[in-house]
Amino acid sequence: MPLEKSAGALLFHKNKNIEYLLLHYPPGSKTAKEYWDLPKGHIEKGEKEIDTARREVAEETGIQDIEIINGVKEHIKYFFRFRGETIFKTVTFYLAKTKTKDVKISEEHIGYKWLPYDKALKQLTFENARGVLRKAHQYLEKQ
Repeated sequence: MPLEKSAGALLFHKNKNIEYLLLHYPPGSKTAKEYWDLPKGHIEKGEKEIDTARREVAEETGIQDIEIINGVKEHIKYFFRFRGETIFKTVTFYLAKTKTKDVKISEEHIGYKWLPYDKALKQLTFENARGVLRKAHQYLEKQ
């Protein structure tokens, strides 16, 4: 069974309240329906997970001023079908802070939203992404 490895970030900014960045993905070759998720992408050969997360955030959102929160990362695993084949995917998400709220989405996306925790939790399509958000939010609330 093929294995795919990706990395990304749960990006947040804080003024009065914490808001999280969600990306709107269109239907495509890997999914029949549009969905809301976090910035992520494939780890390139020789690239470290954290470098992939930084690169993917920059490519997908235009945001380059991210501060990775040390010691806060979450791994998710899932299966998906692509071209008749079952693929096992692992994704490592880092928690990252930015001061930039201006987003320039890539051609891979059809929209984005900065949302407070409760709304972000409802907007995310997949339970594994909601789990990443829950754990990160709990961490930030304790700080």
